[in-house]
Amino acid sequence: MRHHDFLMIWSAATVSIVGSQVTLIAIPFMALTMLHASVFQVSLLAAVEMVPFLLFTLPAGAWLDRVRRRPVLIGADIVRGFVLLSIPAAYLSNTLSLPQLFVVAFATGTATAFFDVADQSYLPAIVEREDLVEGNARLQVSNSIAQIGGPTLGGNLIAAFAAPVAILVDALSFFVSGAFMSAVRRREAKPSRRTDAAGRPVPMHSEIGEGLRYVLGNPLLRPIAACTGTSNLFAAALFGVFPVLIWNELRLPPAFYGTVMGIASVGFLVGAALSDRATRIIGLGPTIVASAAVGAPAFLLMVLTPSDLAIAAITLGVGWFLAGLSQVVYNVAQLSLRQAITPPELQSRMNATMRFVVWGTIPIGFVMGGILATIMPVRVALILAALACATSFLPVLFSPLRHLVDLPACTAPGSPGTAGSADAAAMAGADTGVEPASEPTRAAANEGQAAA
Repeated sequence: MRHHDFLMIWSAATVSIVGSQVTLIAIPFMALTMLHASVFQVSLLAAVEMVPFLLFTLPAGAWLDRVRRRPVLIGADIVRGFVLLSIPAAYLSNTLSLPQLFVVAFATGTATAFFDVADQSYLPAIVEREDLVEGNARLQVSNSIAQIGGPTLGGNLIAAFAAPVAILVDALSFFVSGAFMSAVRRREAKPSRRTDAAGRPVPMHSEIGEGLRYVLGNPLLRPIAACTGTSNLFAAALFGVFPVLIWNELRLPPAFYGTVMGIASVGFLVGAALSDRATRIIGLGPTIVASAAVGAPAFLLMVLTPSDLAIAAITLGVGWFLAGLSQVVYNVAQLSLRQAITPPELQSRMNATMRFVVWGTIPIGFVMGGILATIMPVRVALILAALACATSFLPVLFSPLRHLVDLPACTAPGSPGTAGSADAAAMAGADTGVEPASEPTRAAANEGQAAA
């Protein structure tokens, strides 16, 4: 796909995701080893970064359906860059503290909440409907490259310098990302404000409700929300405590851990390469179901990691490879489906509702994991979380998605989320694999499992 604007978005995503992978290792390492945070404080720190998705995504979605999204994307990148710069600045002045990390986590989480809703709604405005699967697959390639290089870079930066210095890389990556987004040539037309029958502007709470009804009432979107939300709940309980196992109990060297996870992240790249092929061979719905079923059990292998470096390299590497492969395939398939069936005027609210549901469970999971790891051995808490996460594929398995072959047509905007024409069209596509008759309107974190 040789498309200048898409290439700019693709470049922006690649740069910022590499930087974010560095921070993903650096912040919990810093909290545990430099600021002596407790197990619960580490999980709470991760939860605070996700709280904005509960607080702001629904109003953000309604607002973003009223404005141009590109300026929001650029602004969010700039905000995150400046906020993260405060960490190396505080480190150099010997004023770094745990409360500052909490403030930084909340601020960057807020900017990310607006960025992610705008980002996933922006792609359908840049590429044609038939290019959505390819576009999302290429964006997942960026994520894959970041997953390979980011942990290795982060671990070695921490080993060679210090964790706050590593975070400087992430801060700079957001400024570079914002520059790429500024180079996008295509300009969106500013959406017109919706009015009711009397000509009065539709209030925000009504628009938020419309987005909720559209997602929760749609037989294809509802099971995706349930699957991803359940997976993220228990994956958060697992990964909120996982750094404690790695750094405090197993005491794995940062460079070793970063290198192993980076190499194993080739699974993300393999998943990106297979995603388009998988949907063509077995169909879109079966791809969603199969990838959801494969990913979560891989976490169990990771939480059984011993302190022996040779065996740890195998359990961490194989587990993360399988998890990454399945996550990318799942993300490409379900995100392309969501973008394709959703009317343009509902894109931001659909994505906001999905973010609210599937990422809103993450802070709850982080706190839950911290509580479990406080009242029982860390390893036992991790095993329980991994086993619970393995059940997350059930909502998509027992849904019309398992019969869906091709992308259905866009659901009728006249009755979103009801059991009427919109759902009937979606169900027709799910049962037959043939695109049902519908208005020919057009419809990406990454909203998938195991977030990461």
